Amino acid sequence: MRVTTQVRGPVTEAYLQRHREHALGMLLRPGFMDLGPKRSALERTWFDTGELGLCTPHLEQWIGTADMEHLVVGISDVALSAARDGAGSIELRTHWKMRDPRLSSLLTAVNAERLAGFPNGRLFLDSVEQAIAVVLVKGYAARYQRERTYRGGLGPARLRRVTELVQAKVPDNLSLFDLAQSVGLSSAHFSEMFRKSTGETPHQFVLRLRVERAKRMLRAPAPRVLDVAVACGFKTQQHFARVFRQRCGASPTEYRRDFLDIGAARELHSHAPG
Repeated sequence: MRVTTQVRGPVTEAYLQRHREHALGMLLRPGFMDLGPKRSALERTWFDTGELGLCTPHLEQWIGTADMEHLVVGISDVALSAARDGAGSIELRTHWKMRDPRLSSLLTAVNAERLAGFPNGRLFLDSVEQAIAVVLVKGYAARYQRERTYRGGLGPARLRRVTELVQAKVPDNLSLFDLAQSVGLSSAHFSEMFRKSTGETPHQFVLRLRVERAKRMLRAPAPRVLDVAVACGFKTQQHFARVFRQRCGASPTEYRRDFLDIGAARELHSHAPG
């Protein structure tokens, strides 16, 4: 299951909430919620902007009158299993109110991605989900056996396999699971080993290869910038332009113009009379 986002507005009628997965919420604006194990036993809880709440599967809770807005992300069992990497059974504890700078920064990134229309695709959300799962497993598990420590990074053959997969599927919406599966590793183990090998996260690596392909395509005058963006796996031309400028210091149009101007100058110089 992928990370999902949901913004909930004011609630006026009590209802029974059942969680089928681990869910992490962050308040986007201050507000209150009436909570309790029974409809007749509700207590009002106040939340400040940025406060977090962690709910666990099979938890049943009555929600009464509420006036709050929060972001909710579902964390899949697959991500949690990869985070513990076979370290035995695990049980996360429910927390109605908490603060954690690491989780807050990750949920803030998800919210910014949501507001932008999810331009970075599945791999970005998968990477954030995996990072959230690691923090939850290490910091909020009731039972957790220490995860194994790995040394070194991915070998040359595995790195080549990952690179070939990304290059073959640059226009596609690759997931972290796709990359990890290509070399037979869990998502969490793959992310750790990949960073040790390359100094980049999988998401940063994919972005770099997409920009490199875009630069090659932009050196020709014919393709439209929008067509280049789509061919290189960017959802919108605006997202492509923003990422390209961050990495190259110029917009795609400026890069193409400068490259063609340099080529024209060289051509003119080669034909100048000696």
